[in-house]
Amino acid sequence: MRSARIAASAAALGVLVYPLAAARAASASPSPAASTTLVSQCESFGPWGVYAKAVTIRSKASTNSTALGVLYRSHRFTVHKTKGNWRYITDRSTGVKGWVSAKYVHREIEDCR
Repeated sequence: MRSARIAASAAALGVLVYPLAAARAASASPSPAASTTLVSQCESFGPWGVYAKAVTIRSKASTNSTALGVLYRSHRFTVHKTKGNWRYITDRSTGVKGWVSAKYVHREIEDCR
């Protein structure tokens, strides 16, 4: 008796769910224009950010070079160029220009959902 109820419930559920699943599958294939628009929206990058609490700004792209200042997480900065694992930046909060390790700075990607 119990197995008959389970079978009847499963059949009834299948009748209800199948039309919904079929409708989603039909609408899930986007047109070429829609996918192109989505890709261009997802490629927009946000501002640069700092992974650590603070990063040392250096005169050359080397840990042995002179420290010029400190780039804090709250500071805004502009990246001008990249050399290996280093980025040449301008700290817009203090005006200091120099090199920071690329390990500690990143470019945020805008959420495209």
